[in-house]
Amino acid sequence: MTAVDELTWTAVCEFGDLEPERGVAALLPGGEQVALFLTYAGTLHALSNVDPFSGAAVLSRGIVGDRSGMPVVSSPVYKQAFDLTTGQCLDEPDVRVRTYPVVVWDGFVRVGSP
Repeated sequence: MTAVDELTWTAVCEFGDLEPERGVAALLPGGEQVALFLTYAGTLHALSNVDPFSGAAVLSRGIVGDRSGMPVVSSPVYKQAFDLTTGQCLDEPDVRVRTYPVVVWDGFVRVGSP
């Protein structure tokens, strides 16, 4: 059994519901909120929706773009940028948000959680 097999995969929306560069929020079992992003390059990203600086669940409403070629979302509250692939805050190196594996399966976006 691999680590991927040990995850719980939750269908959160249909892939066709996503718009490039616009985040959406989803609720996982256990109450975890995730922010989903589809980039213009066609990659999907899922990370915690909670901004660690304000404590508000707002990252899905952030501005998506890139910084030096790295896909990022900037918090709508205090504007810190987070790497969509790693969750690393680019403005405060010791801060990171959780990232989640995400796949498209049978037309649905599914987010993995332990």
